[in-house]
Amino acid sequence: MRKVLGIAFILLLVNQAFSQQDPQMSLNSFNHLAVNPGFAGLNQAICVSAINRNQWMGFEGHPLTTTFAAHMPVAQINSGVGINIIQDKLGFNKDFHMNLAYSYHLAVGDGLLGLGLGLGMMQKAFDAQELKSPNSLVDGTNVYLDPAIPHSESKIVFDANFGAFYRSKDLYLGISTTHLTQPQLKYEEGKNPFVRRHYYVTAAYFWQLPDPQFELRPSLFVKFDGATAQYDFNAILLYNKQFWGGFTYRTKDAMTAMVGYNTQMDVGFGLAYDFTTSALRQYENGSLEIMVRYCFNVKKSKTTNSYKSVRFL
Repeated sequence: MRKVLGIAFILLLVNQAFSQQDPQMSLNSFNHLAVNPGFAGLNQAICVSAINRNQWMGFEGHPLTTTFAAHMPVAQINSGVGINIIQDKLGFNKDFHMNLAYSYHLAVGDGLLGLGLGLGMMQKAFDAQELKSPNSLVDGTNVYLDPAIPHSESKIVFDANFGAFYRSKDLYLGISTTHLTQPQLKYEEGKNPFVRRHYYVTAAYFWQLPDPQFELRPSLFVKFDGATAQYDFNAILLYNKQFWGGFTYRTKDAMTAMVGYNTQMDVGFGLAYDFTTSALRQYENGSLEIMVRYCFNVKKSKTTNSYKSVRFL
């Protein structure tokens, strides 16, 4: 039954593939550049990170997502630059995103405001040979031979993102939009599916507890695609700038437990596990996300701004 339901779920996605949210992630506090080019270089450090997400484990055709990001400041021109790569597989759909980010930095209060633009490409591909139906499980029917189903396709289109991100010693705020041009993907004559424009809002506050070794970081992450919205309410407790643990509640989807460790060499590791709260929970085994990142300080010019340790954000 699980297998049949999984196949039916993937078939449903055929008609909705272009109205989906961008790939779902749980470690959003470590993945700002993926949705907001304004974040590039705001750490005042050279940072490289990678996250792998295995979503809805045990569900046939479940999403597999890998992200890679690298960014750094360019102090001479009050800017930051970066690169972001996302590979996402869902059933027979395979997506690849890559963009270069530029962010101009403005001193605001005791922090920096980054205004960023991301330019790149998006490749969307699918292979009908991997498509199955409940009948194919019984009599071996190859749905690839159905003339109503397109064969393997791959399209590459231009993509653009825009965002603003503010970071100070006590908080951060970000607002951005991806797929600015709503790229058109023409798989068949007369049909012009497009990638929806997505909107993101994020905010966090760094609250120093009475014991100076502990810091609490509540945050909010909002995703909206013009039709539906989803909210992530997060809280992370940081100990001695090295050990951290936290919890996320994602509306209509999951609850997430997170842990991580930052070494003295500014190498960080993170792990997140989603406990699904939707009706899917009886057919899958949760979602697992693994992160590794490395940041190292660059020589700073004289400035009155102050920042937290680069080990965390």
